[in-house]
Amino acid sequence: MAGIVVIFDFDSTIIECDSDNWVLDEFGLTEKFYQLLPSMPWNPLMDRMMNELHSQGKTIEDIVEVLNRTPMHPRIVPAIETAYSLGCKLKIVSDANIFFIETILKHHGVWNCFSEITANPSYVNGEGRLTICPYHDYLKSSHGCNLCPPNMCKGLVIERIQNSLDAVGKKKFIYLGDGSGDFCPSLKLKNCDYLMPRMNFPLCDLVSKNSNDIKAEVHAWKDGEELEHVLRQIIINKANSEGNSIGSSTPTISLDCKLGTIPIDAHKPFPKALPVPH
Repeated sequence: MAGIVVIFDFDSTIIECDSDNWVLDEFGLTEKFYQLLPSMPWNPLMDRMMNELHSQGKTIEDIVEVLNRTPMHPRIVPAIETAYSLGCKLKIVSDANIFFIETILKHHGVWNCFSEITANPSYVNGEGRLTICPYHDYLKSSHGCNLCPPNMCKGLVIERIQNSLDAVGKKKFIYLGDGSGDFCPSLKLKNCDYLMPRMNFPLCDLVSKNSNDIKAEVHAWKDGEELEHVLRQIIINKANSEGNSIGSSTPTISLDCKLGTIPIDAHKPFPKALPVPH
């Protein structure tokens, strides 16, 4: 399915937590981080915490060991591999940092499944200290979006991806996310696209409250198992509708952000939702 582009958020979508919080918790820096947070933006504060770890003698190898233990639902890797094997182009747009994302994906063997990852830049400097930078340098200029944090507007990233791919033919987008920062890119999706918000997370609530502003077809999911089934069925349905038959014997359900998993004949589906498998 070369015509489908699947865009994943990372924190609480591919992994089961926020990667920054996971590292802070594992190194005992959470309390200090939240004491300082009222006086500093999140992104430069994470960079400061990496300096703190370096001053404590923690190495990059120590950080990698913690990242390799980041919780991930066991069906996420198969979901990524299936979408990739079916010919979809996979991308990540995340407010996490590149080092964390790359380390975790390489550990699980799916780094090469992604053609592009847009996140906060990070690198190991000459002293062996991890440096984290903002994707958008908000000290020089604002990205102008009041829905997104100052260091990244995911909506602008999605528009860039859409415009770059328009030149090579019409693409269908599937966007998966969970947080309030995923609402802006959700508004950029078109009526031929698909939105997969995670149930009981901020994005799903925002989509429910602002459904008239969402053009894409919405299919919610609650965990990695449902993510795998829903994503696979969307791809299969799209392939079959375009004459590229891919078999599936999975029963269909409707997924609603607020009401969870509901049989199709038992409740009206979430606005603009299509049948998807359980």
